[in-house]
Amino acid sequence: MSENKKAVITCALTGVLTDPLVHHVPVTPQEMAEHAEQAFNAGATVVHCHFRNQTPGKGHLPSWDIESVGSILAAIKSRVPEIMINMSTGVPGPDISGPLACLEKFKPEMAACNAGSLNYLKTRRDGQWAWPPMLFDNPVEKVQKFLQVMMDKSIVPEFECFDTGIVRSVGLYKENGMFKGPAHISLVMGVASGMAAKPGWLPLLLEEMPPDSHWQVISVGREEIWPLHRRCLELGGNARTGLEDTFYLPDGNKATSNGQLVEILVKMAREAGREIASPSEAREILGIRPR
Repeated sequence: MSENKKAVITCALTGVLTDPLVHHVPVTPQEMAEHAEQAFNAGATVVHCHFRNQTPGKGHLPSWDIESVGSILAAIKSRVPEIMINMSTGVPGPDISGPLACLEKFKPEMAACNAGSLNYLKTRRDGQWAWPPMLFDNPVEKVQKFLQVMMDKSIVPEFECFDTGIVRSVGLYKENGMFKGPAHISLVMGVASGMAAKPGWLPLLLEEMPPDSHWQVISVGREEIWPLHRRCLELGGNARTGLEDTFYLPDGNKATSNGQLVEILVKMAREAGREIASPSEAREILGIRPR
């Protein structure tokens, strides 16, 4: 694996469906820009962005409206010009016209590419489903459509992998010529029906990645996620946190901001002997080409 002494820190500012009336997640362009600045000042050089409906009372719903997405991106770049945008693209079902239109219009430096399908499941304590079982479907033809646009627009794909076979699939995409350059792999760990948030899994998962891959952990959960982040940093991986991934600090208390979560990752990185990459260093590490 490609190991860099300096760690690239990503902040996932807000999730897909989290209700801003329940959790303090950013929704409006101003809120997204404020949280991006918090994250940047704490040490993040990349922000992973989902986009929300800007209609009052609808902020818990996702949106691919070009005008809304553009206003959010403009607000972030105006407030924090040096930061890199990693645009979310994940949608269930075959209609990917919304994210494709946004990729073509805004040409972010990076974008998520969900690399395989997963039955997205969770049960409550009584064994009942926490939500109706759903398939997050990412068949090869869907992945290929995203990668065709990303390659055409010089957007670096970040492969989000929810299970071990999906990690291995990225190598097959590489062999098939579906993308160029080193693979950027995010190990999504902690989803109940996906890879467990267990630090001991990381060395085995690293063996399944294409040579020279860049990688990070996306860990979903509460205080149990932090030992996984620490081990990731010790093994040379990059790091991601944010209010999309967790609301909880290592001591079990609730986080109050994205900046607070990034500060913890930065501290962990330095305890692991890693320094934090600057924006220019992060672009060089990740192979982001000047435009």
